[in-house]
Amino acid sequence: MKMRSFLFVPADSDKKLDRARDSGSDVLIVDLEDSVAAGRKALAREMAAGYLRRERASSGLNYVRINPLSDPASMLDLAAVVGEGLDGVVLPKADGIEDVIRLGSCLDALEARNGVPAGRTRIIVVATETAAAMLNLAGYQRSHPRLAGLTWGAEDLSAALGASSNRESDGSLSHAYLMARSMCLVAAAAASVAPIDTLYADFRDAGGLENECVASRRRGFAGRIAIHPSQVEIINRCYSPTAEEVALARVVVEAFEAQPDVGTVGIDGKMYDRPHLVQALRTLAGAQP
Repeated sequence: MKMRSFLFVPADSDKKLDRARDSGSDVLIVDLEDSVAAGRKALAREMAAGYLRRERASSGLNYVRINPLSDPASMLDLAAVVGEGLDGVVLPKADGIEDVIRLGSCLDALEARNGVPAGRTRIIVVATETAAAMLNLAGYQRSHPRLAGLTWGAEDLSAALGASSNRESDGSLSHAYLMARSMCLVAAAAASVAPIDTLYADFRDAGGLENECVASRRRGFAGRIAIHPSQVEIINRCYSPTAEEVALARVVVEAFEAQPDVGTVGIDGKMYDRPHLVQALRTLAGAQP
């Protein structure tokens, strides 16, 4: 199943949940963490569980962002939502692969208790929100059977670093956050999971979002977080191969199939080698329904 758009929606708002359900997002992330006030956590947990049991998104997957494992509320979150209707968990403020292993063990027990097929509940990690996380990104090379993707964020990291802003005076990301973005991409590739780009905060700026998505996909990201339903269509479109890309990919694959013993092929005066074949196969896979 495609994983291009990841729409966050607060768990304590029926109105927003209903709107998000039909947004067309590949992954709907019901949020129990930052978008829910402390006094509404218990209510949000109850509402998230009810939503998962009662309805599914019109298409796509249902994930829940729990509270950090350092917060006892995370165990209450998991106890409430693991079961029918839940496809995965988003883990915030993880310090590294050891937190994924710990969460995986919790999911093992809860799936067994609730009659869920073992290993069905996947994990996406927000992998750059603490200083320790930045030092431990290489550990994701070990991967984990439940790990589905890595994403990054700048806001919590800037707070952890004591920065007054994560941007320079010209508005560009500061070096630490450019490194976080790049290392998240590398770590995801090393773990053979989806690299997911962070949110674009101004949901009214459709042109800016599209430009960012085009650049992000060019860098290697497979999808992006959305914070408003209006962002979903742009994200889905920008992280899908274009007709021209699909056509070229077919030509490249066919050329190598016709000459299986060669390392390079010539097409319209240009040379293509095995890395181009790998990319062509990835493009064709991304074009599948």
